[in-house]
Amino acid sequence: MRHPPRSVLSAVAGAAALIGSVTVPAVTASGAAPPCSVEYTVTSQWDSGFQGAVRITNNSAAMSGWSLSFGFAGGQKLTQGWNAKWSQSGTTVTAVNESYNGSLATGASVSAGFTASWSGSNAVPTSFKLNGTACNTDTEPTPTPTPEPTDPAQGAPPVLRVQGNKLVDSGGATRRLLGVNRSGGEFMCVQGRGIFDGPVDDASVKAIADWKANTVRIPLNEECWLGLSNINPAYAGANYINAVKDLVAKVKAHGMTPVVELHWTYGQYTGNSAGCSDVHASCQKPMPDMQYTPSFWASVAGTFKNDRSVVFDLFNEPYPDRATPTTTQAWQCWRDGGTCPGIPYQVAGMQDLVDSVRGTGATNLILAGGIAYSNDLSQWLTYKPSDPAGNLAAAWHVYNFNTCSNESCWNSTLAPVAAQVPLVAGEIGENTCSHGFIDQVMKWFDARGLSYLGWTWNTWDCSSGPALISGYDGTPTAFGTGLRDHLRALNG
Repeated sequence: MRHPPRSVLSAVAGAAALIGSVTVPAVTASGAAPPCSVEYTVTSQWDSGFQGAVRITNNSAAMSGWSLSFGFAGGQKLTQGWNAKWSQSGTTVTAVNESYNGSLATGASVSAGFTASWSGSNAVPTSFKLNGTACNTDTEPTPTPTPEPTDPAQGAPPVLRVQGNKLVDSGGATRRLLGVNRSGGEFMCVQGRGIFDGPVDDASVKAIADWKANTVRIPLNEECWLGLSNINPAYAGANYINAVKDLVAKVKAHGMTPVVELHWTYGQYTGNSAGCSDVHASCQKPMPDMQYTPSFWASVAGTFKNDRSVVFDLFNEPYPDRATPTTTQAWQCWRDGGTCPGIPYQVAGMQDLVDSVRGTGATNLILAGGIAYSNDLSQWLTYKPSDPAGNLAAAWHVYNFNTCSNESCWNSTLAPVAAQVPLVAGEIGENTCSHGFIDQVMKWFDARGLSYLGWTWNTWDCSSGPALISGYDGTPTAFGTGLRDHLRALNG
C-alpha cells in the first residue's frame, strides 16, 4: 500500500531495539483514590535514546482538556511525541491533549508516547501533575505502591495449516485471519528515524486486541533485518531483529496471530510505476531481488521456525506486470524470477522464496500475493509455487481505487482461487475516510469464510494512508470505525 508523505510521518517517532521496560505504577493508599494516576513506562532504550509512554487516569471530575507535567531528573531531552502536544522547558516536560482526546471522563484513561535522548542515567520521573494537581498520591501519610491490574491471560494463537481451501488449527477447527496491519517496520529504519512508527508497547498492542482482532500483519525491510551498511546500526541487524521479535511476542501474548511480511527490498527499478529510483529498500519494488531476499527469508524463517504460530507473507505487492510486455511474462517472472523483461536486477521469484523458507526446515504457513500490487489473482492457480510442506495460501490486496474492486471481478477471479486454497486479503482499505467500500469487501469475504486485514493501525491522514486510528489507544478514524465495529460484531 502507498505510504503517507514523509512530512506526515515525521510527526511521530519510531522505537529502537526493545530491551525491556521500566514502569512507575499508580500509587494508592488505604484511603481515597488519588485525584489522578499516571503510569510512566520506558518501552525501549538504546545507547543514546529511549521511547517512553504515559497512561493517565482521571479519578476526579470530568475534564474537557488536560495538561500533564513531570520532571526529567537525569538530563534527558525530549525529541518527539504523539497523542499529545509535547514540550520541554529546562527539566520540565509538558504534554497537552490533542483535539481528539481532550475529554477525560471520571475513571477514563488516555495514553501518549514520546522519544527522548539520555546519557549517564535515565532516571524515572517521580512526580506528575495533571492540570496542576499532584497525581499518584492522596491525603494518607504513607502511600503504598501497588501495580496496575493486569488483563486475564490471553489464549495462545493457533498453529495454522492448510487443509483444502481452509485454514485449520491443530484440532482441525476452521480459522480465519481477521485483523489489522501495523506499518512502520518497513520504512522508519531505512529513513534513519527508528524502527517502528509510533508506540509498540503492550498497551498499544492490547488496543488492537480490544478491537477483537485476531491477527496483526507486520511489514518488514530486508536491508534493516540483514543489517546492511547503508542502515543506521541502531536500527539494523540484531537491534532490528530483536525489536521485531519483541513485537511478535506482544502480539502473541494477546492471543493474536503475527504475520511477518517483506515489504521493501533492494534493487534499482526506474520503469513504469516506479516508486523511487533508489537502489536501496526505500520503496515498493516490482519484485524481490535475488541478491538479498532469499537470505532475508532464510534468516526470518530460521528465527521463527520453532514457532509455527507465526505466518510468513513472502512479498507485499508484486507488480512485474508494469514492467513486462505481456501478462504471461509477468506471471512467469512472479513464479520463476531470474532475468525478467523490464526489470534490470536479478529477480527472486515466489518459488525461490518458498524454497528459502522450507530450506530451513520451517513449516509455517506461507502467504503469496499475486501481481498488479497483489490485486490480480487471475492466474495464481496456474503459476502457484510448489510447496513441499503443503502449507501455502493465496494473498490478495484491495482498495477502492484498484482494478479488481467490484463483486463481478471477485466472483470471476477470486472465487475460483478461494475454492481451491485459503484466501487472505492481506490489505483492505479505501481513501474516502469512510468504510462503505470495505463493508462490501467484508460482506463478500464473510459469506465465504475468508480472511481479511485492514490497512493500517497508524495515525496517518485516513485519506492518504489510509489509517484506521487517530490514537494508539485504539481511537478509530471514521474509516476505522467500520472495521472495528465489524470485528466486534463477529468476535465480541
